[in-house]
Amino acid sequence: MLQPVQLFKLLADETRSSIVMLLRESGELCVCDICGATKESQPKVSRHMALLREAELVIDRREGKWVHYRLSPHMPAWAAAIIDAAWNCERDVVRSKLSHASTTSC
Repeated sequence: MLQPVQLFKLLADETRSSIVMLLRESGELCVCDICGATKESQPKVSRHMALLREAELVIDRREGKWVHYRLSPHMPAWAAAIIDAAWNCERDVVRSKLSHASTTSC
């Protein structure tokens, strides 16, 4: 089960925090969209996604060769509330990243 210290350690990394905010905004994104929005390489994004999956913050589904991620509906309510509060502070920045990434997506 996710503990508060674990969540804060995960979100302390700027890339992981950005990924979580992007997923909060979009609902679901494929790896290529996350790479475009964060301007990070696919191996780096995949490494961060593995950590978020292990913590059960995100879930994935495969569609052909693409992997799509979304925030887990099973995360504790307190964790979802923290993510929502952070997203409310950053939503304009997150939306800007997504709009820039949509022109260079998969």
